[in-house]
Amino acid sequence: MEDVSDPPFRAVCKSNGADLMYTEFISSEGLIRDAIKSRQKLDIFDNERPVGIQIFGGDEEAMALSARIVDTVNPDLLDINFGCPVKKVVSKGAGAAVLKDIDLMVRLTKAVVNSTSLPVTVKTRLGWDDASINIGEVAERLQDVGIKALAIHGRTRCQLYKGSANWDPIASVKENPRIQIPIFGNGDIDSPEKALLYKNRYGVDGIMIGRAAIGYPWIFNEIKHFLRTGEHLPPPTIQQRVEVIQKHLHRSVEWKGLKAGINEMRRHYTNYLRGLPNIKEYRLKLVTISEVEEIDDVLEQITNSYDGYEFKPRQVDMDSMAYSCG
Repeated sequence: MEDVSDPPFRAVCKSNGADLMYTEFISSEGLIRDAIKSRQKLDIFDNERPVGIQIFGGDEEAMALSARIVDTVNPDLLDINFGCPVKKVVSKGAGAAVLKDIDLMVRLTKAVVNSTSLPVTVKTRLGWDDASINIGEVAERLQDVGIKALAIHGRTRCQLYKGSANWDPIASVKENPRIQIPIFGNGDIDSPEKALLYKNRYGVDGIMIGRAAIGYPWIFNEIKHFLRTGEHLPPPTIQQRVEVIQKHLHRSVEWKGLKAGINEMRRHYTNYLRGLPNIKEYRLKLVTISEVEEIDDVLEQITNSYDGYEFKPRQVDMDSMAYSCG
């Protein structure tokens, strides 16, 4: 998730139960050009392992060269993004655009596999559109050129993030006797109930969570606890939420610098504080203040103002779950 899954965000996810994390996706062309932003995305830390670095691109030579660059920082694995649906990526023939040319996808993947000593995994979608769902062929051919795991988002590129994710094709890949690599499902998992239901219904080896963790990193431990016990953890208190916000903020400033660190945190406050009544005034302060100490003061005010407030558990729409699983 570009501009989201950076080291500060990964730190709060790891401390709240995430088992495996990926960097923001990195342009292969940017790495080769030594672009500062692309190079910075290679930053990984021992306390977040196991961690994978994710790259994208549409040129074999560039992908091979970038794989060699990734090798030098020694992540636990290298992931290829063949799933990003956004226009600025697709228009360059990368991300989900490669789903329109499986031969090219295979060549790109093979170029990466042959250029690194790291395990190579792939993240992709079901296909370009409903008329060209080709994930079955994709899975077989990518396995044949050496990938070690495949994560599948249950939407086509044309769906973007609209509608419900369709996990039936993911299950078909998992059930294919030719497929021996782990298959991970992705799309619409935003509660412990859904995680358990989808895991049992579709038989995947693991579940990938993206958007649901933004501003709510507790989801990882909540899901793991529910899978083990069938019981829910209580929602995080206001004190716990503010502690995580501060950890995220301070790490963001430390890693990105004062201005960028503060500015990029602003996208997270709404999600962290979701559910609090009459929070608009405080939130407005958080997104306009430019000093860490002042932000800490506002967060302390929020803690005091909402001390004892009982958050409601996340609501799960069982009807939408049944529809998604049908």
